[in-house]
Parts: sequence; C-alpha cells; structure tokens
Amino acid sequence: MKMETTSNADFTDETLTQAVLKAFAMTPDPRLRQIMTSLVEHLHTFVREVEPTSHEWESAIDFLTRTGQTCDETRQEFILLSDVLGVSMLMETIKDEAAPEATESTVLGPFHMTESPQRELGDSIDLVGTGMPCVVTGRVLSMGGSPLAGAGVDVWQADERGFYDVQVPDAQPAGNGRGLFTTDDDGRFWFRTVVPSHYPIPTDGPVGSLLDHTGRHPYRPAHIHFLVSADGHEPLTTHIFVADSPYIDSDAVFAVKRSLIVEFTEENDADVAAWYGVGVPFRHARFDLTLPVAMTTADHPNQTTTTPKSLTS
Repeated sequence: MKMETTSNADFTDETLTQAVLKAFAMTPDPRLRQIMTSLVEHLHTFVREVEPTSHEWESAIDFLTRTGQTCDETRQEFILLSDVLGVSMLMETIKDEAAPEATESTVLGPFHMTESPQRELGDSIDLVGTGMPCVVTGRVLSMGGSPLAGAGVDVWQADERGFYDVQVPDAQPAGNGRGLFTTDDDGRFWFRTVVPSHYPIPTDGPVGSLLDHTGRHPYRPAHIHFLVSADGHEPLTTHIFVADSPYIDSDAVFAVKRSLIVEFTEENDADVAAWYGVGVPFRHARFDLTLPVAMTTADHPNQTTTTPKSLTS
C-alpha cells in the first residue's frame, strides 16, 4: 500500500502557519502550548502585514543578538527593551486589574541586578554623603488596612546625579542606594537616603540606538524602586516618583502612575531632623504600600489548562 506523504514544497503563507501550529499541538504542557500557539499566530500575522525584506529581517535578528550580548551580571538589556516597548508596564497594568485596592505596580527595571544589603530600620542607604538628605517613611498593609509585620522592603535608587552603584563602581561603593528592610510590628518602615535625580536609561546599547532612530528621548523621572513581600500576599514591584521631577509626563518606559507620585516635602524642624538623624533642611516622603492577598492557580484565569481553540479547530 502506498503511504501518503506531506510535501513541505507546497506550503502557502496560510498553510505554513497551520503546519507550524500543528507541530506544536502535541506540546504536553497546556500553558506552553497556549503560549506557543498565540506566539506563532501573532508573529506570522506580523510578517504578513509588514512583509519585511530579507535585509530588515537580518537587521532584526542582529538587533536581538546584540541585545543579548549586551547583558551581563549588572545590566539586563532585554528588560530594558521590554520596558521601552511598553510590554513590562502592560503586564503590570493587567495584573493590577485583579486587585484594584492594592498599590499599583510598575516595572522592575534593569538595575535590580545585585542583592540589596540587609539594613536596620532608620539606616541610611546613602553611603556617599552627598545630595539633599531625604527620609522615607511608610507602612506595609494588607488589603483592608491591617499592618503587615515582618514584611520585606527591598529598595534601590539612583543617586543625586542619576547613577546607580553598578553604573559607576569607581564613584559609588557596592550597595549604595540599596537596602533590604523588615517592617516593625505596626508594619512601618523608614530609612534615610538622598533625593534621587531623573536620569537617562543606558543609551550605549541596542535599546539606546532604537530610541535614537525613532526620535524618542531616554529619560526617566526621579524615583525610588520598591520590591515588597509578605507571607500570604503577592509580592509588589513598584516605584514612588518625585512629584516635581522632570519627565514625569513622558517617562521613557511608561511607568508613571498618578497614584505613585509622592511629594518630597522640605522640612526645616531641627528636632524632627535630629530624631531621624539628618540635618536641616531635608526632604520627607510619606506613603503606604498595600499588598494583594496571594492568589491560587484558580484565581489566574489566563493560566488554565484548557486547550486553545485554535488547536482544536
């Protein structure tokens, strides 16, 4: 009996897509199958719509190759690419919709690449001693307002010139602008630092070249990063933004949310300054962080084990 064979030579643009989808149809993990199906469908649609030339496709592959080659222990160019394309913030915005009472999240950013040193409440994360002194105070809360004792508050920021420690190791000691704090019994945290500056994201790599070729500026408004965790709750990745910072309305990575803009108020009370261990004047930022309750697999409707429709049709 003559066996039927399938010839790859006769594929059209439409039948090729179906053949690729069929090739992934037996992927054992349902979530991976769903992801690969959607990726193939959207990527093939993109190619049909744009019809890139061979040179353009080679340039795209070269761009991604250089993006990977730019990554190292202290720099993550792919995160930066995700940020400037708005993908990082889209993911965070979708996630926030599940818990609107919680503090809004923002991008992790490319500089959370080194472990923050453990510090005591009230310690300074400014190891250099320059710039406008600043005190940051607040609480970590559960939805409903109950304080979360023993929560981890990981912070990192640029200095008053707009540089992270990993960018200028000759000028800043390792761990400058970073700290890992634990909230007290009332869920409170506080630390000393300097008011950070606005700054450009790294422009010496492929992402910077992309911004240049598309006429976009690379600047981010001044901010402090937070990564907060507590038992029984979803971790929160967010920033607070300095209210009077330049670029607050045109962040290069689209991360500003109005609820996260905080007044860094100037204080001149010598007694208050002495209690915090700073001089006058200093700036004081006050805000609370509310964590969403931990979700089960059943709470994530987009991560089901249902076979995608396109695989069964």
